[in-house]
Amino acid sequence: MHTLMPFERWNVYYNSSLDDNSPFAGKEYNYDLYAENIYGYYIDPAWDFMGSDTLFIKLIFADYETGFAVIEFIGEWNDAITNDIMHLKRNIIEQLLYCGINKFALIGENIMNFHGSDDCYYEEWFDEVEDGWIAAINFPDFVTTEMSKYGIDMYVNMAGSLQIEYWRTLTPSRFYALLESLMQRRLGM
Repeated sequence: MHTLMPFERWNVYYNSSLDDNSPFAGKEYNYDLYAENIYGYYIDPAWDFMGSDTLFIKLIFADYETGFAVIEFIGEWNDAITNDIMHLKRNIIEQLLYCGINKFALIGENIMNFHGSDDCYYEEWFDEVEDGWIAAINFPDFVTTEMSKYGIDMYVNMAGSLQIEYWRTLTPSRFYALLESLMQRRLGM
């Protein structure tokens, strides 16, 4: 797992440690020290701790003018035991919402497993984005299937046209335009 790195090509557009509105503002990274791990497997130092020992993130882009953020994930999303959605919602999402972000792209290619619980935090998040959206991009099929069993697909858009394998080839503005178009069709806006 130590070879799985957060997407870096957009660093020329955005760096969460240099963004005063980011939950990671001012964070200093030591890329020579592999200290964080998931179930004993070290992960790249670029991933950020958000309150869960099994799920780490990277805020790879935020644009406060359009209200758009992209968050990449690695690990096991476990709402049943470690209440990962609570950590994500309280420690990351609420600060971004406060700063005007209401459109969230969640990159889930490196989510290894999902364990559900209730959907209260998802519902709360969905209500707070108002005219925005939450899109799960490239989540593995078995993860979206499991999330759907817990009704999370009522609040987070997933699967189908949101399996965008080529997203890394796009600039953040093009990625946003694509998602905005897809979400307008899905939500009938």
